[in-house]
Amino acid sequence: MSGTESTPRPEPAAESGPGPVAQSGPGPLARSPWTLPSSIAREFDPSRVGRKSRRTVRDWISDFACFFAAVVIGMIGADAVGNNPHISPGLAEFDQVVGALACAAVWLRRRWPVGLAVAMVPVAVVSDTAGGAAAVALFTLAVHRPFRYVAWIGGISIAVIPLTYWLRPDADMPYGVSIAFGVVLTGAVIGWGMFVRSRRELLLSLRDRAVRAENEAALRAEQAQRLAREDIAREMHDVLAHRLTLLSVHAGALEFRPDAPREEVARAAGVIRESAHEALQDLRQVIGVLRGGDADAQDRPQPTLAALDTLVSESREAGMKVVLDNRVTDPEAVPAALGRTAYRIAQEGLTNARKHAPGAEVTVTVTGAPGEGLTLSVRNPAPPGDVPKVPGSGQGLIGLAERASLAGGRFDHRAGPDGGFHLEAWLPWAS
Repeated sequence: MSGTESTPRPEPAAESGPGPVAQSGPGPLARSPWTLPSSIAREFDPSRVGRKSRRTVRDWISDFACFFAAVVIGMIGADAVGNNPHISPGLAEFDQVVGALACAAVWLRRRWPVGLAVAMVPVAVVSDTAGGAAAVALFTLAVHRPFRYVAWIGGISIAVIPLTYWLRPDADMPYGVSIAFGVVLTGAVIGWGMFVRSRRELLLSLRDRAVRAENEAALRAEQAQRLAREDIAREMHDVLAHRLTLLSVHAGALEFRPDAPREEVARAAGVIRESAHEALQDLRQVIGVLRGGDADAQDRPQPTLAALDTLVSESREAGMKVVLDNRVTDPEAVPAALGRTAYRIAQEGLTNARKHAPGAEVTVTVTGAPGEGLTLSVRNPAPPGDVPKVPGSGQGLIGLAERASLAGGRFDHRAGPDGGFHLEAWLPWAS
């Protein structure tokens, strides 16, 4: 019930806290903290968080204004008490002394708002000169404390008004009018204080809402960046894995057949050079799209389902046994995005077969029509001989599942009973 001034924050404020403000820097209000109450300035200025609350220039002006108002109202009350025939001179002097002490106690309103308001209830009963100090104490209570305190203390203050005017009747107004005037005045002071409190809570609520919106925007941006990084990583894996496995196959052939005819060595070296060049071009394309500043990379045509024949031809030139069963009558009619996804799935399937089942015959089957969807499968039996251990992280299959899911389709991969491997994807194809 006591302590330094503090305006309670609304509940949402606990979710955000002052941290995000410290990241984004003080706002316009924080750059002029002297214009705000100390409790509000502490919330808007991160440098004040955790420090002892100090009065701002605005607080000092408010304190002097309250003290001046209490003194002025007290002087009016003292004059009325001195001219009241119902009050003896000795009682009038006592009234004025108590009122002066009450005005001095106004400076304690920030440190003990509840205690001062409670103390002013009996003081206001015995002293008209303390009426201004009692009003300031009640106003401060309504500003800085929850409604339950205001309801109890304000209700008691209103309840003792009839007793106050019964002990010291007003010389100019009837008893009933005096009571009504006192009730209206007390209610106005409480209402004004609650209005100020609600405005402060609204300001803090808007500040917390802005901080929450800033945090959500930063989170959305971070999620978008993460998704973009995952998409680029998936694209680089799909593009480069195919090219690099071709390089590995031809380089391995040169390594194990150093006595091969010169024409075969030249042809293998040409394939290695061409594959390396294509890998660099693909890498440049992906990085160009990532940077967003390479117009040539962005405008370069992307592979579609019609390029599946070229992909199979490259794999056959690398020594793979590939059977392509393309039952789509018009591959050019396949939407570009759908064809590109199917191409990448077939590319990854051939890459995996080249690494893990060298020498095995691979069958690529593509079927579908508008309205039915596009189905693509890559099958290979168990490799005919020993398979060299090839490192793999499984990220390619994870990437294919994500590609199919983003396209609204399904993806499945499993080992066959004969030791082979089978992957299959279904992609929606709107009619």
